Amino acid sequence: MTTHESRIPGRVGKRHLLYLGVLLALAGNLGAVAAAEDAADDSKKDTTTLESIVVSAPDYVPRDTNGAAKSTIPLIETPQSVTVIPRDQIDLLDWQNLSQVVRYTAGVIGENYGADPRYDWLTLRGFYPPEYIDGLQAPIGSVSNVGVDLYGFQSVEVLKGPSSTLYGLAPPGGIVNLTSRRPEAQFSGEAQLQYGSYANGQVAADVTGPLDADGRFLGRLTALYFDKGTQTNGVDTNRYYIAPAFTWVVSPETNLTLLSYFQHDDVYGDGGGFLPIFGVAKPNPLGKVPTNTNLGDTDYNHFKRDEYGVGYDFSHKFNDDWRFEQNLKYFSSDVKILQVYGAGLVDANFDGVPDDYHTVNRYNFPFNENTKSFNVDSRVEGKIDSGDVKQHVLFGLDYRRYTENSEFGFASAPPIDLFNPVYGVPIVTPTSLFPYVQEVQKQTGVYGEDQIKLNRWVLTLGGRYDNVDQTNSGASESNSKFTYRAGLNYLFESGFAPYVSYSTSFQPTPGADFGGHAFKPTSGDQVEAGIKFQPTFLPAGMNALLTVAAYDLNQKNVLTPDPNTAHAFFNVQTGAVEVKGLELEGVARFNERWSFNAAYTYTDSQVTKSNGADLGKQLVQVPKQLLSALVDYTEQDGRFAGLGASLGGRYVGSSYGDPANAYKAPSVVLWDATIHYNLDKWVMQLNLSNLFDKEYLSRCSSDAQCFYGLRRVINATVTRKF
Repeated sequence: MTTHESRIPGRVGKRHLLYLGVLLALAGNLGAVAAAEDAADDSKKDTTTLESIVVSAPDYVPRDTNGAAKSTIPLIETPQSVTVIPRDQIDLLDWQNLSQVVRYTAGVIGENYGADPRYDWLTLRGFYPPEYIDGLQAPIGSVSNVGVDLYGFQSVEVLKGPSSTLYGLAPPGGIVNLTSRRPEAQFSGEAQLQYGSYANGQVAADVTGPLDADGRFLGRLTALYFDKGTQTNGVDTNRYYIAPAFTWVVSPETNLTLLSYFQHDDVYGDGGGFLPIFGVAKPNPLGKVPTNTNLGDTDYNHFKRDEYGVGYDFSHKFNDDWRFEQNLKYFSSDVKILQVYGAGLVDANFDGVPDDYHTVNRYNFPFNENTKSFNVDSRVEGKIDSGDVKQHVLFGLDYRRYTENSEFGFASAPPIDLFNPVYGVPIVTPTSLFPYVQEVQKQTGVYGEDQIKLNRWVLTLGGRYDNVDQTNSGASESNSKFTYRAGLNYLFESGFAPYVSYSTSFQPTPGADFGGHAFKPTSGDQVEAGIKFQPTFLPAGMNALLTVAAYDLNQKNVLTPDPNTAHAFFNVQTGAVEVKGLELEGVARFNERWSFNAAYTYTDSQVTKSNGADLGKQLVQVPKQLLSALVDYTEQDGRFAGLGASLGGRYVGSSYGDPANAYKAPSVVLWDATIHYNLDKWVMQLNLSNLFDKEYLSRCSSDAQCFYGLRRVINATVTRKF
């Protein structure tokens, strides 16, 4: 038998050797690049001094959205609350994943399960948002996202509220879309090294530019490797990510871009949290449970994932007004999990009082999941000018074939001591695995949208008809649904733009009631009113975007327990949910020196119809209030030119971890900070998340399922741009 310390030193030693080798290789290559650049600069007699460094982030404040309309339109003309987080923001603040990206975004919360290196757990307006990549739904299975690495993407868009009119089946809370890095016509790139807390080490590189003298062929290659620990003892995570991309400029009117990514993950030793409530959220006579406690087995637990996406974006302009676009992608994700996890303190009398407050039951839950998805979206968009009335029209047809096959096993595992865990004990994996989900889903959607401008009025009308054929564990069902949206904006000359909108959504519900009747799709609708303000009177070098949104969202046909006691373990579809909220958000950058992000969220969520204990209760992991603000300053002149720092604060209100609202996580205030220095083409950053190392509870779902929040993480990053 071994303790958790036994497996880490060997891995750390290999890790250090690997980074040393990569560092030497990068240093040599970058030295050659830098020498060539310096020679070129000398020949041009163009010198750069510390007196005139400009650290530029021209896209820090977004102006347009592509995801909200499947075409590029100004954010202030969109009758929907949308947050666009561009690469400039991600790089400046060194956000590592989706959960970090939304820290300063209104209406959405991440990091719901603390230190989980596998997935990005998000809640958006009360619901789990599905993840899209380049406008096509990723191969999500039992979790609504795929954990793809953020380094390979140019921007993140959070579309809040029902989005089915353009994207088909989706929950009413909204969706999250990631846009891949694409080839560019000008040569550029970067190489990056990072090291930090828990022996976190990362190597990444990105290079793009023309592949021929005429610039008709463009390429891009993005790659990353990391070997990281977490605050949980004995956990080690390895990731390989590579994303080749290629663009063929067929003609001035026609472009074809091939996009792909490949990612491999190994997570060793992660017990997934699952700590008992005694010693975490309730007193334990033996003391407080440390935040690094691992109730899994560091020699047995293993999460393995291989995923990829391969496809293309095609665009052809017929003339100045009309164009055709098509994006296609084939996704695949294969996950294999061996996991022993905590199942609560031993309570032989089942009276809620642990026998000894330190012996923990454990379960063994092997789980395999394979998901594949073929997506294609074809659309025509055009402009119609009828004098005073101008229209931007969009017509599209999309198709998606999705398969999911998963299986699981279940058995007890040897108990473990809460305060003195010992690992490496014999664990027998269940030999019989049972089908969990065997699903084939085919979705075909026809949609259209018309943006009509008259003077300063902008009217948006959209509709979509979907047909979904679904087979789940041998049972087949077919659903059709029409969804739509309507919105009205008024654009003041100053950049002030009030709006109002109404939108609907739908999402198929697998399964059947006691009588064998297939469940209908859940349906959602939302009324939203708001104000967007992107000042037009600010001088050059100053940009800002402020948004205010109030909404009332409802979901019907929600599953709830069958009230007939003879129909135990069956559901009926009479449940309903209402979420009302207010969201304020702002982002600004002034003179390439000051950057600001701020957000406030008030959410009132309630289960309005149910036969269960959740009736009248608040939705799981939906705090009533969120507040965050961040400011960054970078000096541009003088001897300290290029030196900057940021400070951010986050208030996360209390929330419930279970439907009956019996388990409450208290509110918490967290701080983040960054120090960064730009010297010519070198960027050095020190990022501190949870600056004051606050210990806090992320959530408790039961007496056996509690999760600590993320402790302080410090990362140092060196980037060489070229």
